[in-house]
Amino acid sequence: MYYETIFIVNPDISQENTEALTDGLVEKIEKVGGRIVKRENWGSRPMAYSIANRKRGNYMLLVTDGSADAIKTLEHAISLEERIIRSLTTKLTELSDKASPLLRRIQAAAKREEDAAAAAVVAAEEAAAAAEEAAAAPAEEAAPAEEAATTEEAAPAAKADGADASV
Repeated sequence: MYYETIFIVNPDISQENTEALTDGLVEKIEKVGGRIVKRENWGSRPMAYSIANRKRGNYMLLVTDGSADAIKTLEHAISLEERIIRSLTTKLTELSDKASPLLRRIQAAAKREEDAAAAAVVAAEEAAAAAEEAAAAPAEEAAPAEEAATTEEAAPAAKADGADASV
């Protein structure tokens, strides 16, 4: 039988300690013959209502394959652990190897953030290239302007020379 257990750890506990707590629970399950099929850390998330004056919690998901004794051991260990503020265990009719819907949303949001950061880097590089081109362009435009100024100065002088020659 497969069982899904979701538990919420006190948000004051660090992620490292949450992982260590979960490792301890996994060891207890494995000692009685169960095995962990899936383990997901959903991170710190807001709760629907406050529990013990906490509005957030560190969410963990464990999918266990084993007998009812393994689940009883897990639930007993969770009940003794004061860092876990809520838990829920349900029996699964079928096992899915896909990530949970919540984890997929978290991963999609992280990918969007990565894409946005990459787009920002590309935009910054394009802006820097445009600035370099703009800085180089006035120097190139100044040279033809100087040439035009010298030809305009030479033209009146030539006219003056031509006027002197005709007199």
